[in-house]
Amino acid sequence: MIRGQYNLSVMQKILLSIMFSFVFNDCNSQINVEDKNKMKRETMVESQIKERGIKNQEVLNAMLKVERHLFVPAEIAAQAYTDNPLPIGEGQTISQPYIVALMTEVLDLTETSKVLEIGTGSGYQAAVLAEICDSVYSIEIFESLASKARDLLKILGYKNITIKSGDGYAGWKEHSPFDAIIVTCAPTEIPEPLTEQLAEGGKMIIPVGESYAQELVLLEKHNGKIKEKAIVPVRFVLMITPSGEKY
Repeated sequence: MIRGQYNLSVMQKILLSIMFSFVFNDCNSQINVEDKNKMKRETMVESQIKERGIKNQEVLNAMLKVERHLFVPAEIAAQAYTDNPLPIGEGQTISQPYIVALMTEVLDLTETSKVLEIGTGSGYQAAVLAEICDSVYSIEIFESLASKARDLLKILGYKNITIKSGDGYAGWKEHSPFDAIIVTCAPTEIPEPLTEQLAEGGKMIIPVGESYAQELVLLEKHNGKIKEKAIVPVRFVLMITPSGEKY
């Protein structure tokens, strides 16, 4: 009996050792993955964003904090911090990190800003905005993307983002005026409803043009008048109607 009890104790120790080994390795693996993603974000911010002239510290902090790999399909998560836009479904993309930072910086956001975003996509740009400003209202033409983004942002704890599925060309009048408007899809001309919903002194950043020739344009409203400034050539997905036609 004594030998049998001894042997059982040894087996228990072996099993426990194996179990703890798996748990430890799994936790260690998870920590390594998180550390690697953090390092990738730091490299992204240094090499893709700061080196290209983005200086606003609030923007840099937001880009460091928001985990971009969570906002892309799992099968391409390893590419999340590369210097490229990536597909997210429905023919849409998550913008290149530098473009996200540039469009955010030029809006000159403050902690009291109320922002309208046209083109929620995966929710990444909304998360970056929400780290800086008071509230974000975001419109997505595809219900499937709007639903996924809403669920993810809720899981991540964002309480200052409101998303709806609808036609972004029309804006969101009931919540206007907006201190800033950011558009992540390109119409062929600037939508008048959006300029009307822009607050006095507010700014809007929007890509404008055909798929092969677009310009990122910054608009500012002063005394009810709109002043435009071309920023940089870009290539965004087109802004479309609910029936799929381009604006």
